[in-house]
Amino acid sequence: MFRRYLSRFEFDSYEDFKENYQVNVPENFNYAFDVVDAIASETPEKTAMVWCNEAGDSATFTFRQMQQYSNKAANFFKSVGIAKGDRVMLILKRRYQYWFCLLGLHKLGAVCIPATHLMSAKDIAYRDNAAEIKMIVCVADQELISAVEEAQKSSPSLVKKALVGGGRAGWYDYDEEASKASDEFTRPTGKDAISNDDGLLIYFTSGTTGLPKMVQHSYAYPLGHILTAKYWHDLHDGDLHLTVADTGWAKTAWGKIYGQWLCGAAVFVYDYDKFMPKSMLRVMSQFGVTSFCAPPTIYRYLMKDLKRFDLSKLRHACVAGEPLNPEMYKRFYELTGLKLMEAYGQTELTVTIATFPWIEPKPGSMGKPSAGYDIDLLDENGEPCQEGQVGQIVVRTGVQKPVGLFDRYYRDEALTQKVFHDDIYYTGDLAWRDEDGYYWFVSRSDDIIKSAGYRIGPFEVESSLLEHPAVLECAITSVPDPERSQIVKATVVLAKGYLPSESLKKELQEHMKRVTAAYKCPKIIEFVSSLPKTISGKIRRVEIREGEALKAK
Repeated sequence: MFRRYLSRFEFDSYEDFKENYQVNVPENFNYAFDVVDAIASETPEKTAMVWCNEAGDSATFTFRQMQQYSNKAANFFKSVGIAKGDRVMLILKRRYQYWFCLLGLHKLGAVCIPATHLMSAKDIAYRDNAAEIKMIVCVADQELISAVEEAQKSSPSLVKKALVGGGRAGWYDYDEEASKASDEFTRPTGKDAISNDDGLLIYFTSGTTGLPKMVQHSYAYPLGHILTAKYWHDLHDGDLHLTVADTGWAKTAWGKIYGQWLCGAAVFVYDYDKFMPKSMLRVMSQFGVTSFCAPPTIYRYLMKDLKRFDLSKLRHACVAGEPLNPEMYKRFYELTGLKLMEAYGQTELTVTIATFPWIEPKPGSMGKPSAGYDIDLLDENGEPCQEGQVGQIVVRTGVQKPVGLFDRYYRDEALTQKVFHDDIYYTGDLAWRDEDGYYWFVSRSDDIIKSAGYRIGPFEVESSLLEHPAVLECAITSVPDPERSQIVKATVVLAKGYLPSESLKKELQEHMKRVTAAYKCPKIIEFVSSLPKTISGKIRRVEIREGEALKAK
């Protein structure tokens, strides 16, 4: 299917790929009609999704079924008053109904807002009012139901609610209503026709330094993920791909629908509430997952039991979401013979920098820029950086805007202009480039530590500290210091079997002096039971810094 949208799809080298890859975006492209329904018409029995849950239930869905169920979803939404441009929030964990609803909203022209079930009533109310959400569809979880109902009291725009997996007064029973709806749906025309510039998705970013932003993507966005699936996940027709992500996160758009189906692969969905490494390995073995993508934290847990399960069908493994510790790369390779292929991107982008098939991985490096992305590093004065110099990752758009780059921050023109001006998108992430053109992540620009004239990226210190067996998780931040301007602080969660002590602090400091430069060694180490995180699981270093500021007062 992806061949229809590329001028070329086979390349002899990374240089050939970078120079000649081009996506041809047709007018009025709609992924639900032009990809899903097109595949359903040509190969109706082709597998689109294999789903299972932790209770042992499983189901396989063909593209013909995806077409039918998404048509039913579109008709249901239309029947309750959802129209083109309306914002609908889906809080559906990993339930298979998410895919029906998402595609149904695409067909209708409504804007889908995927969201996590981890939100509080306050989180939901903020999103309701920021985006003027008209309808919420969520799983029948009592705590979540209560949060939505509480949020609705202060959400004037929210007038419709539906439950998946149950019924309740004041809510539509989605499964019952969708089952009664027609499985035929005609592509909208006239004033209801959908253009490439219309809003497709809005993602609320995790907000590590403030309230979440609303990232809006248009209808052409799915085609940007050909890069993700074909050239990073290395997917082929008939593959079964698992990306570990809740449907509330943009990682689902990266790894659980768009690019995968364009490549002819099926997506594997493991629906669980509590992550259990052995259970995930068991279903990967049972269903024959061939391609896998997860953040480093997931790999860290899986590697403890890898040898106990048959993963002989797994041929490709990717990692993203946070920087990869080189030691983890080496250990995974020793256990599986597979090289972890790292990548970098944001909710605002598709895969931007990656270890592509023609590139030999350098453990810890993000890889090289994607085709279609004109990547540069700029210093604090806006000048291009030299090799080895740390600068902000930017995307130049003067010649060509990458397919999949976000449109805007919804309803925030000032913020859009702040990060997107003079034909440059400023990512806010710092990195450096080596002599071979590989990029190495340093930190968010607001996380950089300046101590005694040195610039210290939190990740490089965290990576070294995590090599010690006592450290399960850690966060590196700065503390004001009259002599050095700032000093390095480590906030540490200990692994099972280790207890906080002054002697352990000294042991960790000695370890750091052995494995990295002395100026990076934490002068302060604090042991905690958990780290403050966003609801997407990203460490909130800003909260740790704010706590230090309060202590100083």
